[in-house]
Amino acid sequence: MKKNTLEMMVGLFMVVGLLAFGYLALRLGEVSLWGDSRRYSLTAEFDNVSGVKKGASVQISGVVIGEVSGVDLSDDHLALLTLRIDKRVKVPADSIASVKSQGIVGDKYIQLSLGGDDEVLAEGGLLTETESAIDIESLISKFAFGSAK
Repeated sequence: MKKNTLEMMVGLFMVVGLLAFGYLALRLGEVSLWGDSRRYSLTAEFDNVSGVKKGASVQISGVVIGEVSGVDLSDDHLALLTLRIDKRVKVPADSIASVKSQGIVGDKYIQLSLGGDDEVLAEGGLLTETESAIDIESLISKFAFGSAK
């Protein structure tokens, strides 16, 4: 009987340990089991999103408030970014989305500059005020070959 109790305790300890490991893995991996109910989607149209990848951060004043969940091409051949934004952040309709870079050659991210409009973008809203990525290579080549005026 004592051996059965010991085996039962070891088994219970293993189950609790595996559950704790699974929970920790999901939390650190930022995996949501019940959908992404704390975020909503916005779409932004850009002329050029060179270097922006799925998973890039969306920031306001340097604070991460979301991520890029999709990069597509529109029928008008514009880059469409799908942004997943924290529901606590209300984005006015006249806000500006800009492609920025961490340092000179760092990762690209989206910087939101909130506007002052009373109208707030809802789920699926479209940001049309955007600033595209600066193509550093073309700027350098213009200055190197003297075609910048």
